[in-house]
Amino acid sequence: MKKIGKQTYVLSNGVGIRCSHALVGEKEKQGPLGKYFKDFFTDDTFGQKTFEKAERHMLLTAIEDMLKRNNISISDLDVYIGGDILNQLVTSNYVAEQLQVPFIGAYSACSSVTESLALGSLLVDGGFCTKVLCSACSHFSAAERQYRYPLEFGNQRQAYSQWTVTGAGCSVLDKFATDMPKITKVCFGKVVDFGILDIANMGAAMAPAACDTLTAFLNDTKTAPADYDFIATGDLGKLGSDIFRELMSKNNYDIGNNYIDCGHMIFSSTQGCMQGGSGAGCSASVFSAYIYQKLKSKKFKKALLLATGALMSTTTNQQGDPIPAVSHLIMLEA
Repeated sequence: MKKIGKQTYVLSNGVGIRCSHALVGEKEKQGPLGKYFKDFFTDDTFGQKTFEKAERHMLLTAIEDMLKRNNISISDLDVYIGGDILNQLVTSNYVAEQLQVPFIGAYSACSSVTESLALGSLLVDGGFCTKVLCSACSHFSAAERQYRYPLEFGNQRQAYSQWTVTGAGCSVLDKFATDMPKITKVCFGKVVDFGILDIANMGAAMAPAACDTLTAFLNDTKTAPADYDFIATGDLGKLGSDIFRELMSKNNYDIGNNYIDCGHMIFSSTQGCMQGGSGAGCSASVFSAYIYQKLKSKKFKKALLLATGALMSTTTNQQGDPIPAVSHLIMLEA
């Protein structure tokens, strides 16, 4: 059995991440991680007629650039696993149509990046695939008019709200990339409902799911937070990170100074993003541009990434239902 404990799976020899690439918008490039985002664009329409088409073009460009720079042919890919936060995964679906690679849509909202990487690594480790393409993305303007208000409405943002990241992150898992950073364990999270009703309060809604998954992983592996060089949640922002720390403390875990949140670190306090970033492209782009490079250079030797996703829809939210959340975890080693 490769399963240990209740929720964690051990990959036999680890699955190598041959390459990883991020493409972000201008606002993300201007943030604290700007020097890690080598590729960015200044026109958030990407030359397209709609923001939805812009998101689609952004993701396809990120994937094609990554494959070209690493001499990988589309025909080499066995499966494409991708996710985004637009209805029916339209961004990933349209990109999959362009790529013509067998496609698995992965939806867990902002946790889609770790869900896709976890599923892809199981396929490679199980001997079913040699190369798997994984991706996740989001676009601020497309997400705003689906989940909140059109930009033309000019609504004020609450102090506890977050800013959807305009960005895409993609990676290729490769059976033969034995000398590259590896995924060595995965932990699939359970859906947790904290009773949050406010669609702007994403950090509070998702923090309990991150706590539940990390606690399960530490229990399954008999490890402690101090055993890892780096622990990153996906999209909690400043407020959500504080709630997460408090919840972990109540579970008798001190996550210490080696913990960060991708949403908290992608924007500075002067950029007007309130609590920080969110969206499926948040942890995906931070992973591809920052975390992966730190692993590749061996600045991080053992790290955990647990992206977090709020699983509401516009319909359920308008009907007064609370916001359930989930968090999927991958363990990474240099």
